[in-house]
Amino acid sequence: MSIAAAVLSALLAFAALGAGIPKITLKGSVPELLQEHLGVSASLTRLIGVAEAAAAVGLVAGIFWHPLGIAAAAGLVIVFAGAVVYHGRAGDYADPKARGGAIAPIILGLVSVAAIVTSAL
Repeated sequence: MSIAAAVLSALLAFAALGAGIPKITLKGSVPELLQEHLGVSASLTRLIGVAEAAAAVGLVAGIFWHPLGIAAAAGLVIVFAGAVVYHGRAGDYADPKARGGAIAPIILGLVSVAAIVTSAL
């Protein structure tokens, strides 16, 4: 695995774990935003958090076994694509106040794709 792939995987794992833990515990502003603004149920919020945390573990393990890292990053692409859809339905990309938070899944999705590409090389 290249150094770039390892660095991308580690950074993405850190971001995914940081995003997943509050969703699993339903504590903090993000789960509240998901439930109130985007209409995501508490159980779906927890499921998303578990997927993000599992992907974080998979990305770190993928540094040593590439197929697992690629699968974890692909899973995150799916999670972030879903987030983009939910933000789009809520009109967050048209609202300057909400746009900043709505851009994060796009950026993290692109980083996930970059992790897949660099891991596959």
